[in-house]
Amino acid sequence: MTTAPYNYSYIFKYIIIGDMGVGKSCLLHQFTEKKFMADCPHTIGVEFGTRIIEVSGQKVKLQIWDTAGQERFRARDVTYEEAKQFAEENGLLFLEASAKTGENVEDAFLEAAKKIYQNIQDGSLDLNAAESGVQHKPSAPHGGRLTSEPQPQKEGCSC
Repeated sequence: MTTAPYNYSYIFKYIIIGDMGVGKSCLLHQFTEKKFMADCPHTIGVEFGTRIIEVSGQKVKLQIWDTAGQERFRARDVTYEEAKQFAEENGLLFLEASAKTGENVEDAFLEAAKKIYQNIQDGSLDLNAAESGVQHKPSAPHGGRLTSEPQPQKEGCSC
């Protein structure tokens, strides 16, 4: 069986973290579905969404992982000014976004992707490092097509 070739050059992996109830799932839904989910249930474990965007003429698949709010990710409360200053001092992207209105949601994900792509182009991001969260387009055998070969079934496994 053959499938169509991948239609993107890179995969960028994002992880959304934060305290419970702050709107992580709503942010993911707003970006991937372009609509606000008013009665968003609490995430149990991890949710996942994808979207293909274009950055500098390259198709990029964003894999976005939405974590359940966990205390171990908890940070101290900071003011807008403190957060902005920290971002500026550390070369980080800083902007406020609203999952409810959609304001700056696109910009948050797209600007981060542009920065990642820029880091790839200038060599400051190692695509061979697993922890980079970036993968180059998977290689596809047979003229750009992927084939599905039957895999031997493991004992006691119904997969």
